Amino acid sequence: MKKNKQRKTASMTFQQAVAETPDISNCYQNGLQALGTYSNKIDLTDRRLCEGSVDIDSCVLNNYPGQNRWDYAFSYNSEVYFVEVHSANTSEVSTVLRKLQWLKDWLNYHAPEINRLKAKGQPFYWIQSGKFAIASTSPQYRRVVQEGLRPIPKLSL
Repeated sequence: MKKNKQRKTASMTFQQAVAETPDISNCYQNGLQALGTYSNKIDLTDRRLCEGSVDIDSCVLNNYPGQNRWDYAFSYNSEVYFVEVHSANTSEVSTVLRKLQWLKDWLNYHAPEINRLKAKGQPFYWIQSGKFAIASTSPQYRRVVQEGLRPIPKLSL
């Protein structure tokens, strides 16, 4: 029985994984539609390999009010990437890091099927909504670098 479940998970698509996640089961959207106008901050080599997206923040708002929730997930070339579009200034570093911790906890405890599909290497990205304003000599900058989450203007895959 265990082998059947493992096979099912291994071949599960992003859309199926979203459907299996109660918090967001009705939130799947084709392509990058869930990102709305922020979809222009994602540059994909082949858009046909984009297997859908979810606006996590909007979908889980009622279940996790007052918490720092992560923004988006999308699947590209059978791997899931997680994107936070947020201002990139020193005072926002702790907020984005809390959002990252919330996402990791949510994936582990509430979205295990999506967690299994996350991209190898670097699945989490902070995309700056405006200019980059974190001093490279600040402790906040060191923290984002340590977390592997330095803000970028655009994600290219």
